Amino acid sequence: MTQDKLTEQPVAITREFFWVGFIGKGTRLSCNPYLLLDEGGEAVFFDPGSIPDFPVVMRKVIEVIPPKHISTIVVSHQDPDVCGNLAVVEDVIDREDLKIVGHSNTLRLMDHLGLKSGLYAIDAHDYRLQLTSGRILEFIHLPFLHAAGAIATFDRASRTLLSGDLFASLEGAASIFDNAKFPHSMDRFHQTYMPSNAILQRGLKSLEPLDIDRILPQHGGVIGGDQIAVAFKHLRQLPCGADLMKDD
Repeated sequence: MTQDKLTEQPVAITREFFWVGFIGKGTRLSCNPYLLLDEGGEAVFFDPGSIPDFPVVMRKVIEVIPPKHISTIVVSHQDPDVCGNLAVVEDVIDREDLKIVGHSNTLRLMDHLGLKSGLYAIDAHDYRLQLTSGRILEFIHLPFLHAAGAIATFDRASRTLLSGDLFASLEGAASIFDNAKFPHSMDRFHQTYMPSNAILQRGLKSLEPLDIDRILPQHGGVIGGDQIAVAFKHLRQLPCGADLMKDD
């Protein structure tokens, strides 16, 4: 499938998770908003994206589910490619009970987006959120990877980790499942945006106890099966950020 074709349709990753993202041709940055469809038609929207990509992302959302069914938006951190379109998205969803979920260090910065929805700080709610069906989303704080309030979301029911910028890639791909350059496809992103290997290792350690079947990063392809252990091993030894800076 070509990159042009990839941008045209939502992609079912499982029966419950859908990729509704895009490939930014000008920036070479593939961004990955995701939808979780839970029992009873309730949906959770992860990292909805920026203003320029809003028409593509929302068209794909509408192909999967009526926006009114989205009860919750989870924001992994505050970067504009992750949540720049939040004010427009909440207008389309048009629910008084819509919740925007994130770490308080992220939500504090959301005040600058002029949002009207309720803000749900995970660090004030035991790093968990229970959906109407009883399904529980668990949140893992990943400080400085690469934001103070960066988080990952773990859906234990499907053993799916939505990892935000951790495990992300800048490499172009023909499919959300294309990892031909893996694991080195992750190098450039982490070496550019993550502050150091020591902080990277700390974040990886917090995820190691999880029983993960697939990783859905905010940029790049899905990581699954044997690739998960390879990804952890590769990033543990990857110098990045300050590790690569030379003394003047």
